[in-house]
Amino acid sequence: MIHESAIHMWCTFAIIGVAIVFYVTERVSLEITSVGLVVALLGLFHFMPLATADGTLALSTAELLSGFASPALITILALLVIGQGLFQTGALEGPTRRLQSMGRNRSHSILLFTLIIAGVISAFLNNTPVVVMFIPIISAISHKLGVNPSKSLMPLSFITILGGMTTLIGSSTNVLVAGLADRYGGVTINFFDFFVPGLLLALVGGIYVIFVMPHLLKPGETMASEIKDTGGRQFIAQISISAGHPLEGESAVAGLFPALKNMTVRLVQRGEHPILPPFEDLTLRPGDVVIVAATRRALTEALVSRESLLTTDAPDDPAGENNSEDSEPVKIGGLTLAEAVIAPGSRLIGRRVEESGLRTGTGCIVLGIQRRSRMIRVRLSEIRLEAGDVILVLGTRKDIRGLRLNHDLLLLEWSARELPDLTLATRAMVIFAATVLSAATGLVPIVIAALAGAFAMIPAGCLNLRQATRAFDRKIYLLIGASLAMAAALAASGGAHFIAMTVVNAVSGASTGVVLSALFIVIALLTNILSNHATAALFTPIAIDTAQQLGADVYIFVFAVILAANCSFATPMAYQTNLLVMGSGHYRFGDFLRAGTPLIFILWLAYSAFAPWYYGL
Repeated sequence: MIHESAIHMWCTFAIIGVAIVFYVTERVSLEITSVGLVVALLGLFHFMPLATADGTLALSTAELLSGFASPALITILALLVIGQGLFQTGALEGPTRRLQSMGRNRSHSILLFTLIIAGVISAFLNNTPVVVMFIPIISAISHKLGVNPSKSLMPLSFITILGGMTTLIGSSTNVLVAGLADRYGGVTINFFDFFVPGLLLALVGGIYVIFVMPHLLKPGETMASEIKDTGGRQFIAQISISAGHPLEGESAVAGLFPALKNMTVRLVQRGEHPILPPFEDLTLRPGDVVIVAATRRALTEALVSRESLLTTDAPDDPAGENNSEDSEPVKIGGLTLAEAVIAPGSRLIGRRVEESGLRTGTGCIVLGIQRRSRMIRVRLSEIRLEAGDVILVLGTRKDIRGLRLNHDLLLLEWSARELPDLTLATRAMVIFAATVLSAATGLVPIVIAALAGAFAMIPAGCLNLRQATRAFDRKIYLLIGASLAMAAALAASGGAHFIAMTVVNAVSGASTGVVLSALFIVIALLTNILSNHATAALFTPIAIDTAQQLGADVYIFVFAVILAANCSFATPMAYQTNLLVMGSGHYRFGDFLRAGTPLIFILWLAYSAFAPWYYGL
């Protein structure tokens, strides 16, 4: 047994306290705080070694740093790579469009429905693969409906944690406590034994998560939001209708073309005859050229759809007015979309796009032109470029980077975005489904399933090495390593045991209901600092011993440990699902603290009021 040292314990408390202050205030970056926390703990246990009864080190340097190679860390990073593969191939484009059509004009309803489905599923599957499955769906739906994903992804994590409280297999924490309870107290827990109190907490917490929490979350300021056309910035583009084109035979309805609902049609050029809106009884046919005004997002969707609306002759075809029967849809696999500004003094000023030589000189296709000064109602090939015009270009990553050296253009590097390759979507979905099923059915541990899935994405062509490494989030990596080092230091120094026993002793003379309530809130708070597994392992034997001393039903106290240990809401490192959504939602430490802490106290109050009545205490 480890000889507990008051010096080590209080020094550990001080280091963790300072780190939490820096995490919350964000006076320095999360990465620096995490590394500083690890360095401080390494220094403490190196210069003041803590030994066990047999003289061996209670906490070595290797043990403090073991969190940086933990299965939890590898699992999360591998799952992020898989998510990048789904995004890069546009694998969820089809399901997202179907959900969007179901929720047309009811954006909040479809998001609510999706969150509820995720919560229900998490009662019967481990909530980590459930979140993995729903993150890309929620993100895609949010973008389609114009809702910031940061308003939905943290609720997704929390709702699955709440759903996991209701059954034995809802989370790995439940299974761990059940095993410990059987070992220490001979207590056998069945599938639905704590369903009623778990369901109550899930319902109470769900109301808060769905209706209150989104108002506490600030919209994520990400690069994606910068390039998203929320302000209505529009480019002039043209769509050439050829034989077999998706728009061939499309007829105007009430003056609009239903297939171009996200675009404004400004002109249809039919031979030498321009047709201006409103369009009545007009059916598109081969040879027509449709001039549209559309946001970058709308043009991107037109590009990545399985039936691409844009063709290679649209930007630079010198003829411009032929029937384009030989034109082919733009092949976007591996290409990048970016914006560039016509520089003052550029040689392109006054030239039409077809005369500019941009395609032959740079390898990039001009898809659209943005000009704020006036409305344009001419073909893209007839527009004469002016200084300050923003052009939307499509090319390989190498060609786009080559624009940096072009003196006639100013490349907006933040705008560059690789487009998904839908031809690989099926492969990505198969890999994703195999990963989720392998983990959910217990065929292999989730770390093996996730790592195998991440590896498979590369030889399958869904990702290249550069794209895969870009999925890694250094904040998550350092935060996990630091949190596991913190948990190890608390356990080795006796700090966690000290907190537990202090609370138990403080309420030792109180009623059973008060003791149960105190135990719940301490576990719920501590599980956000330690890992939930470490907290469950620490408190399960304490709860059993406390129940026996009070002459109370042991099951009631074990159930309290299960429910409280699942209250992992106030910090990102409290549970794997929080870390998964942290990167996707671009959350900060303070976001979890602000949105998750009230939920913990709401659940504590609900449980404290319900448990004594339900159990007859």
